[in-house]
Amino acid sequence: MTVSVKAPTSATGSIQLNGSDVLTIDSSGNVTAPNKLISTGHVLQVVQAQIASDQSTTSTTNVASGLQASITPSSTSSKILIMLNGGNAWNDTNSRNVLVTFYRNGSAVETGPHALIQNTSGTNTFKSSWSACYLDSPSTTSSITYEPYYKVNVGTGYFNQATARVMLTLMEIAG
Repeated sequence: MTVSVKAPTSATGSIQLNGSDVLTIDSSGNVTAPNKLISTGHVLQVVQAQIASDQSTTSTTNVASGLQASITPSSTSSKILIMLNGGNAWNDTNSRNVLVTFYRNGSAVETGPHALIQNTSGTNTFKSSWSACYLDSPSTTSSITYEPYYKVNVGTGYFNQATARVMLTLMEIAG
């Protein structure tokens, strides 16, 4: 096995192992390691956003939440773990369900909801915490924006997400 340092021809350089780049250094001093040095399943980066403003809907079709986070995968084989956590209150005395669907760059990641938030208490004072997650395979190294969308299961329902912050966390997972 041979390890060599390749002299920069411009303002960039690399470290090679058996003739293949294992690290590259750009003109700003940023070091990049190909995924072959990082085993599958490791977290490469984490991005988080939060919103504390009122999140409510009476719509039976998906409505944008206004909570967005962007991430730029380092490899096309990377996966993005999307996690959403919140707490909610209900403004009616009927049992209602809220469906959460994740969108990537304005389009649903897949058909069907990623979470179901239920109010089966039949009371206006019902409060709970909830979470949703999904592992996406975007196959890109371009910036991606994720956003949860909400809808209620019946037109007379009303979902109000005003009692706690909602946190959207994105993790790039080495693929």
